[in-house]
Amino acid sequence: MTIRFRFLYLAPLLSALIGTSWVSQPAHAQSETLTIAGANSLKDALRKILPLFEAQHREINVRVIYGPSQTLRSQIEQGAPVDIFLPSLFEEIDQLEIKGLIIQGTKRAYAATSLVLVTGTTLPAPIGSIRELHTIPVRRIAVGDPKTSSVGKVAAQFLKYSQLEPKLKSQYIFGEHSRAVLDLVARGEAEVGVVYRTDAVSNAKIRILDTAPVESHTPVRYGVAAAWTSQNLSAAGDFIEFLLSPQIQTLLQEFGFDRVSPDAGFTQRQEGKP
Repeated sequence: MTIRFRFLYLAPLLSALIGTSWVSQPAHAQSETLTIAGANSLKDALRKILPLFEAQHREINVRVIYGPSQTLRSQIEQGAPVDIFLPSLFEEIDQLEIKGLIIQGTKRAYAATSLVLVTGTTLPAPIGSIRELHTIPVRRIAVGDPKTSSVGKVAAQFLKYSQLEPKLKSQYIFGEHSRAVLDLVARGEAEVGVVYRTDAVSNAKIRILDTAPVESHTPVRYGVAAAWTSQNLSAAGDFIEFLLSPQIQTLLQEFGFDRVSPDAGFTQRQEGKP
């Protein structure tokens, strides 16, 4: 796949770069740095993927900044020098695109996942499904903070749709991001939690109880785009193509990701009752 870019807010580069296709650097080029802003929920997968990318592109060194997706988006909006944005919710890229802060033509969906209810293996909750939350009391439920995390925003949609919010709101314990929610559950500070399946599948201290209905929340699709502050557009293009390659798509499934069309957009979330 050849990715072509058009530029916004990059006036100094327009005359030289508009309409060009990205090509590999000459063999004698010095080592380059590719800076990725990645959601915390992608840590495990990227630890496996990035060495493979660097092995195929020996002239590129990858540097990753991890954090909550909303925090990373805010940093890009403020001009942080980031080449690639990898949030845990496609919507975060859409918000940058509305403001003209991604390189047009680079936005792609590369994976999807589901929202799940989890409990700890050491002190498991006395429930086995989402429906039982309506009838069996729990002491604490860990959720992501909607102000700082994408998983918190999605969990809030699910809890409202399922009519659980009024019953459980006083029992919420907020985590800054999905990994923090898992820690609260694993340590027994919360009996249950709501996280992405991709975070839960590889955690030996966590057991998945149930999956949220797909219509209860915004579809959880992972996207990638080159940020407007990119200082290495050629390497950014190489990474996007690598992420969409059959090899990496297969590897992502090992970490609980589902396949999705690269050009997939959001479907409308249905309003209704469970």
